[in-house]
Amino acid sequence: MANIAFILLCHKDPDAIIRQALSLTAVGDFISIHFDARADAAAFTAIHTALSDNPNVTFAKRRIKCGWGEWSLVQATLYAVEAAVAAFPRATHFYMLSGDCQAIKTAEYAHAYLDRVDADFIESFDFFASDWIKTGMKEERLIYRHYFNERTQKTIFYQSFNLQRKLGLTRKIPEDLEIQIGSQWWCLRRRTIEAILDFIRQRPDVKRFFSTTWIPDETFFQTLVRHLVSEHEIECRTLTFLMFSDYGMPVTFYNDHFDLLLSQDFLFARKISPEALQLKERLGSLYSAKGVNFQISNEGRSLYKFLTGKGRIGRRFAPRFWETESTLGRERELLIVVCKKWHVAKRLVSRIRQQTNVPCIEYLFNEEQTDLPDMGGIQSTLGKRHRHRRSLMRMLFDYFDSDRMVVCMDPGNLDLLEDFCRDRATTRLLEINCTFTDAYLTGHAMRVGLAGERTPQETLERLLPTIRNDIVHESDRIRDAEFENHLRIREEDSIEVNATALASFLSIAPEQAREIARTDHLFAD
Repeated sequence: MANIAFILLCHKDPDAIIRQALSLTAVGDFISIHFDARADAAAFTAIHTALSDNPNVTFAKRRIKCGWGEWSLVQATLYAVEAAVAAFPRATHFYMLSGDCQAIKTAEYAHAYLDRVDADFIESFDFFASDWIKTGMKEERLIYRHYFNERTQKTIFYQSFNLQRKLGLTRKIPEDLEIQIGSQWWCLRRRTIEAILDFIRQRPDVKRFFSTTWIPDETFFQTLVRHLVSEHEIECRTLTFLMFSDYGMPVTFYNDHFDLLLSQDFLFARKISPEALQLKERLGSLYSAKGVNFQISNEGRSLYKFLTGKGRIGRRFAPRFWETESTLGRERELLIVVCKKWHVAKRLVSRIRQQTNVPCIEYLFNEEQTDLPDMGGIQSTLGKRHRHRRSLMRMLFDYFDSDRMVVCMDPGNLDLLEDFCRDRATTRLLEINCTFTDAYLTGHAMRVGLAGERTPQETLERLLPTIRNDIVHESDRIRDAEFENHLRIREEDSIEVNATALASFLSIAPEQAREIARTDHLFAD
């Protein structure tokens, strides 16, 4: 009879991870956990303390910092797999999960399903011949070396890529491998997992090659399974039900999706909303239930194919998700930096990004050229960003796979500040109070079209007090709004005073906040 060792990669919500592990191991299955080293150490301690006495739980022998599109995700998976192979000799199958996944069938059903089909379940399509990749890089993922994270180090990622392309620094793909691509959510038999581990021990060149490809979690296991296993023993599908929205983001499931999920021909589903407490409770108790009869209608499979068949861009076929979603999500933290001197805010968030690795977006509601990922067009103009502000923010949280994000806003955007600060998400506001010299205000007047190179000095002298009063008025309006979690740093204050506000705003240690407060020439014009 099948016994499953779940390979769980996670980075947040320790209570949910503990519940998930207890649910899956209560029926005799196993779980091996890798908790991202970037995440809160206290969260990992809580998970380890709660589960360390459970004989069906093990932990990756090493925790590493993971980033989307990086080799680190594959390496973290291998660490968890190696721990599971050593700890659970009775495990017959190894099933890849994330912290957002939950069972949509009973263990009884899942075990019988795996017993019936002696195969590996993994999407693996020919990398070059298939149309799995719809847009963006394809061959370039493999023939160039990618050392940087495209999401958090976008500038240097593309600088490195363009330099290699300019100099013709391509490399050969290992000749004996036919590169495959597919979803990272797989379920593999024990003999396949052991064959993969043996292979990479014997072929360090293969591991070295994939370690500098881009998004290797979509190619590494997919390629090696096809290389090591006969085609008739591979089911080219995932057992985890997931869908993408019409803008290429994973669809999130809520309380009213229970019946839909149970009727799909899959064993697990992702992503389950952290707010769907009723759904989580019902699915959590489902896995250990006995004698449940599932009526498989499986419309989800055709819907999944319909959406992903168009690639990550897709087309609208139903009401867009922002028409029904009215919050950023209770579990999320939106950190807003407000400053009239945009270059000061940009200087600060650049330092925040370096020190904390929290995703930071500059003046996305003020500057059309702000560097944003492709969100299917919703980000293309300032008008669209303002109209669909909440949906854009939700998509950015999903894109960065983060529950925390820093954004910059102009103090004139009071409507935006009121909207986001009233959201059910945790919102904190850091207002940067700068001094404004006449020279700066003159430059500002020219930038916004109130003055030009030939504007008489006497006109400027009448204009500057008005501009100064307008800036003060914007700050006063923010103060009068009485937002919760409203903090300030001031140009005239000491580093120590400003560090205290930064530590509270970012929820970081005082010394780390002092490093940010010491940013060179922070307030300089």
